[in-house]
Amino acid sequence: MTSASVLSVRDLTLTLPLGGDRKYALQGLGFDLAEREILCIVGESGSGKSLCAQTIMGLLPKVIGIEKGEILLEGADIISAPPQVLRDLRGKRVSMIFQEPMTAFNPSMRIGDQIAEVFEAHGLLTEKERAERAVTLATEVGLPNPERIVRSFPHQLSGGQRQRAMIAMALALEPKVLIADEPTTALDVTTQAQILRLIRDIQQRRGMSVVFITHDFGVVADIADKVLVLQKGLMVEQGTAESVLKHPTQDYTKALLAAVPSATPPERPSTDARPIAFSVDKLCKTYVSGGGFLQPKRRTQAVNNVSFEIRRGETLGLIGESGSGKSTVARLVTRLIDPDSGQVMLADDDFTKLKGAKLRQARKRIQMVFQDPFASLNPRRKIGLSIADGPLAHGVSHAEALQEARQLLTLVGLDPRAIDRLPHEFSGGQRQRIGLARALALKPDVLVADESVSALDVTVQAQVLKLLEELKGRLDLAMLFITHDLHVAAQVCDRIAVMRRGEIVELRPAAELINNPQHPYTRELLSAIPGQTLAH
Repeated sequence: MTSASVLSVRDLTLTLPLGGDRKYALQGLGFDLAEREILCIVGESGSGKSLCAQTIMGLLPKVIGIEKGEILLEGADIISAPPQVLRDLRGKRVSMIFQEPMTAFNPSMRIGDQIAEVFEAHGLLTEKERAERAVTLATEVGLPNPERIVRSFPHQLSGGQRQRAMIAMALALEPKVLIADEPTTALDVTTQAQILRLIRDIQQRRGMSVVFITHDFGVVADIADKVLVLQKGLMVEQGTAESVLKHPTQDYTKALLAAVPSATPPERPSTDARPIAFSVDKLCKTYVSGGGFLQPKRRTQAVNNVSFEIRRGETLGLIGESGSGKSTVARLVTRLIDPDSGQVMLADDDFTKLKGAKLRQARKRIQMVFQDPFASLNPRRKIGLSIADGPLAHGVSHAEALQEARQLLTLVGLDPRAIDRLPHEFSGGQRQRIGLARALALKPDVLVADESVSALDVTVQAQVLKLLEELKGRLDLAMLFITHDLHVAAQVCDRIAVMRRGEIVELRPAAELINNPQHPYTRELLSAIPGQTLAH
């Protein structure tokens, strides 16, 4: 270990349970993390990134074995440390920000109590001092109205606020090493930019070293001093951010960089002459919540006078930050919820007026691909039956529905023999393909894709986007593509509508909107995209 290294990993080899696709989760991993340095570990799902973080924290699942290796934190070996020493190290010397704060926080405890609990676990400060320190930390990470935030429960905060609260908890004991495991993956671009800036500022102010785990090369370009690339447990490439991003030597790194969506929209033929498949006119939806004894109800206008149309063979992108109303529009147009006012037209039929059998019949014509295919698939139901459910509900015979399911699996690039497997036996990208096959089973005219690629690695994301483009052309679909990633929208959308606080503030052809945005909010979104220097 060099004298300047805070953390050193030496020849780390982790074994996987028998019966998987490979023997080792990590094999021969080694790196040094210097003081005040940010190391980004990059790779696809299953590359071993998160297991590396869990090993450093002493939180490795019991089914994963450590065959050999050393992890030296300021000279002390973590792997051979007894549990009591590890408990003392966690939080004090090394701390972690988790990917999904909603599942990492205790939902039944207030945020301030959970931050204060860090001090209590280490026997530090009085109860009053812990409460005061929680407010101070909430202020430091930029949470608005910190006194109110510390009294709130996790579900009462936005995604960005929960992530800031998680950072406050991780920083409580001023650790020397901070591990950030995909902390910005599910955030919109402006919130992501704020969190990245916050981590960089705190790292420099406190002199911390950071291990930042991500699959987003835009984030790497913005934050990394050094980069380590993992593929299926093996270290493929390691070097300075400049050398790895600008002059990669390995084919795998080059392939990952090539899969990053370009900010430049491709040339697209006009769809102006095509028939209108789907349109919405002055759509409105207000949510009413709260209220009680002497307390007024809270009204939130989620969607306000939204209008657009989509032609056959066209993709309209709907972009905006979390809370802008994008997903509410998706639910309204698919009649998962009803609007307060406005119209949804499927060709010449008013979809908002249909009821009973007519509504059930019309639902076939507009189908949805959800953000999280694992949550939207029944974990105990074979995927063939999940795909066949729609046709079966509309009177197609069992044999015919399963035969169509096999054909759809082939169409989305999966082996039709996988029809009898369960959802957990597939990767994230494969599950998204299954979700797409299920949406196509009813031969819809309109496909609504709600953040359908946001949680996927860049290479898998590129494959799914290419597949969506091919299917749209082959099946003459109209597509509403909802995303918070402007680079993705630039690649797949003919036109883009920008939503802010329930309203569409700009709607133009993709190339015009990306190259010459008119609304200040659109310009703000474009400037917040990480890794502007990576645009190819």
